[in-house]
Formats: sequence, structure tokens, C-alpha cells
Amino acid sequence: MNTLGEDAKNHGEAVGLSVDKITIHGGKPLVGRIELKGAKNLVTKAMVAALLGETPSVLKDVPNISDVRIVRGLLEVHGVTVTEGEEEGELILDPSNVEVAHFAAIDAHAGSSRIPILFCGPLLHRLGEAFIPDLGGCRIGDRPIDFHLDVLRTFGAVVEKLPSGIRMSAPNGLHGAKVELPYPSVGATEQVLLTAVRAEGITELKGAAIEPEIMDLINILQKMGATISVDTDRVIRIEGVKQLRGYTHRSLFDRNEAASWAAAALATEGDITVGGARQAEMLTFLNVFRKVGGAFDILEDGIRFYHPGGDLNPVIIETGVHPGFMTDWQQPLVVALTKAKGVSIVHETVYEQRFGFVDALVDMGATIQIHKECLGGHACRFGQRNFNHSAVITGPTQLHGADVEVPDLRGGFSHLVAALSAEGTSTVSNVGIIARGYENFISKLQILGADFVLED
Repeated sequence: MNTLGEDAKNHGEAVGLSVDKITIHGGKPLVGRIELKGAKNLVTKAMVAALLGETPSVLKDVPNISDVRIVRGLLEVHGVTVTEGEEEGELILDPSNVEVAHFAAIDAHAGSSRIPILFCGPLLHRLGEAFIPDLGGCRIGDRPIDFHLDVLRTFGAVVEKLPSGIRMSAPNGLHGAKVELPYPSVGATEQVLLTAVRAEGITELKGAAIEPEIMDLINILQKMGATISVDTDRVIRIEGVKQLRGYTHRSLFDRNEAASWAAAALATEGDITVGGARQAEMLTFLNVFRKVGGAFDILEDGIRFYHPGGDLNPVIIETGVHPGFMTDWQQPLVVALTKAKGVSIVHETVYEQRFGFVDALVDMGATIQIHKECLGGHACRFGQRNFNHSAVITGPTQLHGADVEVPDLRGGFSHLVAALSAEGTSTVSNVGIIARGYENFISKLQILGADFVLED
């Protein structure tokens, strides 16, 4: 088994998925209602934030996904007690006995995840040192940790690179700093927030990301006793405090999963109600969904997404940081755009290698060309760097069944959508990767009436 296959198997097994291949008989509309839990991109960071508190934290609506299992394991090897609460999806995180963990233990639990880098600030505050192994993540572009290390150095951390990983210490404690991001990176913003809240003095972060998940993390830190202000010009100011307490918080819903199921409804000419989804955080997606020809109803407890009949429309999309069109939304939607009548353009400006998933779509009959130029929008930071970051999708085309191997999280869900909308039978392997960010996706496919068989 190759490294990607082993990674997929591990992610699936972490949440009880015993097989890693699905045979899908496509061409059947997905119809029904599924329920969301909390956002992967908030929950995992909220779990890390619990390290900063002196008392236990309670996090609600935690999804059963492998990324959560990874963070739970990392917390436990650092001495945090993690237990299930009374309601489904509730975790109680007690950091009373935080301790140093060995490289090998961290590496064993982290696998290919990059989350250990965000442990560093809280651990430096609690223990005065931190260790991280080599880091992985989805193969969608450059996510260097050097900037994270530079940020930690700015706060006063001493960084030592070793053959087995990286060791950090803070012999003089951490102190507030002025940080300016060259790009509104979500990961870098999270790093600054988790490090600055207990650093001595004031931290000013310019060029910050302001995604809803970032704002919800700020809400959590404020509940813990932090003083954080957010200006309208992407400037965040944090006044460091000596101690923080635990929090009780219900996570923001997963808008990436909501958009994925919306795209599945459109591509399969189906009708899916996504319980727990909210309009405000999905405003930009909803506008594009409507322009493509999809329809939606805003409900008190969710959003109904459906194909109203007729032709779908081509669109021009440029991904960007919030409040723009999220990069995680474009991959599932590209599948639906293969059915639009005309030429659509997707210009990816966040990750430079996010179109690797389209090769499988082309094998299934899609007409998609990938370009190095910035098409359909403004010039971006990838335009002069020889990256394939613009896609031209010509439709409508009828996809047909094929054997597909999942490359990454969002690309993998897109392959599922493609197989579900295709004529004939498809076999999708490495589906365990999808369990990184989609809770109970097999059960949800069953609820929606998909015709598939799990293969041993």
C-alpha cells in the first residue's frame, strides 16, 4: 500500500470506517435531510485552546472525524484528560496535568496532520517548552511552517531544529509583539491568537484572517478571559493576561461541509436539506449557487439546497479569503459546473495546487483545462510562479463511471459527487481521507438514497 493509501486507511479506521473503497452506481438524485455538527476548522483549534486554561473546558457539537481524533490523541499524550460529555458530540477537556510529550508519541498521533504547530504557543506558556515532528497535511499546495516558527521567535521562543523534529523553549517567557502577515493566512492568525493571549504585553496583528472560524475562536478565547479587539482593517489587538480559565462553547457549524452537500444536490439534480447550516456565514456561496442555477430555501434550522430544473449557468469564480468565495467550496462545485451550459472559469488564489482532483473528472468525461495564467479575475500571487491555478470548465458534459483514487479531503468529496452524478458504475478508493473532515459521510449517503456498496 502506498503512503497515501496508508494515510487514508488510518483516517478511516480512526472513526470506525473498516473499508477504504466504495462502488457507486451513479445517476440517482440525492434527496433527504442530513445534520451538521461543528466546523472542523474551528473544533480542532478550540481543543488546542483548552491547553491555555487552568480549569476544564466543555466543547459541544464536536464531529466524529479523524482530525478530531488526532487532536484528542495529541492532547492526551500531553497529559490532558479528554472525556465524553452527556450529549452527543460533547467533549470535556481537563488540562490540569499538562506535561511534556516525547517526539515519538507526538509523531505517532499526529501522522500527516499539521495541527502540532498550533500546540507550541500554549505549551510554551504552560511548560516552557514544546516539541513538534515533521508535518504533513493535504497535498494542495505550500503550507510552510517557517512563518509559524518566525512568529514564535518574535514572541521570544528559541527554536532548535533537530533530526527528529523541532524543539522550542521560552527561557524568558513570551512577550507581546507586532506581527504583520503578508497574506491573511488562517493558520498564521490562529498561531498568533493562541500565543498572544498569555504573552506579556500587547500584541498587534496586521493583515489577519477574519474567517467565521477565526471569529469563533476569538469568542472562545474571550470566554476564557482574554482581551481581544478586532478592527475593520484586519487588525487584531490582544492584551496578554497571566491566566485563563476553561470555556463552555457550542461550535460554529461546518460551512465547508454544508457547501459540499449543496454542490452534491446540484450535480445530482437532487434536493438536500442541510440541518444546522446558517445563511450569514454562507452569503457568498449562496450568491454563486443561485447564479449557477441552484435554488435554496432558508429555514429556521438549516438550508434546503435543490436543483429547480432547467439548464445550469456558467460562472466565473475567484477564490479568496473571507468574505470571498472559499477555496474549500470550489472543488465540489466544479463537478456541478461540468453540467452547466457554457464555459466556466475558476481562478484559485489561496492554494496553488488545488486542481489535482480534476484529472479524475477528465477521465470521467469532463472537459476541463488547467492554466498557469490568472484567468477570470485579478492577477494573484501565483500568476508569475508557474503554478496551474486556473480551471476552464466547458459544459454540459455527462460524466461516466470510472475508477478514482481520492487525492485529498475536498478533492475526495468532489470525486464522490462526480461518481454519484455519473452514468454507470464508479469505484472510489482511499475514501478514508474523506473521514478527515466529513462526519458519518457513509451514513449520510445512505440517508440521501445513494446507490453504493462498501468494498473490502
